[in-house]
Amino acid sequence: MKYIELVQKLIVQKKVLAIMGPTASGKSALSMALAEVLPMEIVSVDSALIYRQLDIGSAKPTEDEIVKVPHHLINTHNPDESYSASEFVEDVHRLVKEIFARGNLPVLVGGTMMYFNALQQGLNDLPAADERVRERLQLQWKDNPQALHERLSEVDPESAARIHPNDPQRVMRALEVYEISGKTLTEHRAEQKNTLSEFSLVKIGLLTEDRKALHEQIGKRFDQMLAEGFLEEVKALYAQPNLHGEMNAMRSVGYRQAWEYLDGVWDYETFVEKGKTATRQLAKRQFTWLRKEPDLIKIDPFNTSLQQRLRQTISALETSVDTSL
Repeated sequence: MKYIELVQKLIVQKKVLAIMGPTASGKSALSMALAEVLPMEIVSVDSALIYRQLDIGSAKPTEDEIVKVPHHLINTHNPDESYSASEFVEDVHRLVKEIFARGNLPVLVGGTMMYFNALQQGLNDLPAADERVRERLQLQWKDNPQALHERLSEVDPESAARIHPNDPQRVMRALEVYEISGKTLTEHRAEQKNTLSEFSLVKIGLLTEDRKALHEQIGKRFDQMLAEGFLEEVKALYAQPNLHGEMNAMRSVGYRQAWEYLDGVWDYETFVEKGKTATRQLAKRQFTWLRKEPDLIKIDPFNTSLQQRLRQTISALETSVDTSL
């Protein structure tokens, strides 16, 4: 195996590789190419991949890929279970130690920027969910969703400006935090502390200025998922009595639009267009996060070959090593 000495130095200096990027930018392909030359293990940074039964629509790694390279934080929860950013941070710290101990490089791969942010910027002591408050807010949302966002604008204008009015999960959570703790989400965020004291990140960002190329790739991938049986996958989930459309798993991009199609909200053609549009909007939000990411080494996935991206990533790892130690 090549580059064993490089990985050993990275382990001694407690450096972890992070491959970030918008959806459909080629993060998985790059990580699998790296695994051909580096002793490494992949830690998923994706809020959909943790769920069992969400396979096609989440672009989950294949069984062959999972066998070929150790993957973590994939298929760890059932669709009716919750998983928080704080749990993700705890899991990553545990996994990084274990992977280092095995002599491998931890590689964080994904596009859930909230998880990356929680890992780097830290978390505050947000109150646990209160089912009574949550149920009341859900009823209010069904009755008048605009009124809830307007109320958030009154009590926490900064969070309201950041959270889209059509994002019930985040709107309700911001109001729930305020009602339970008496502090706004903005005030809690101001109390965050950095949690990356045990290791540092070498960050690769797969970013392109060619949005048209990315949008075309998003459309092709959505069509491919449909051809592979994505809608049948969602129908199987839809038939389970313990699942409903407001669960976190079912609110994942693509799954939400498919669920609404099965609910009769859209016809098939509208569902497909809504699914592609929602994926493009997700990519736009990911771009917004990544443009603010400090120390990010940017690589254009649509203007380079996979081998070029591989060489640039290895070069970034080599440059990050402190040769004075």
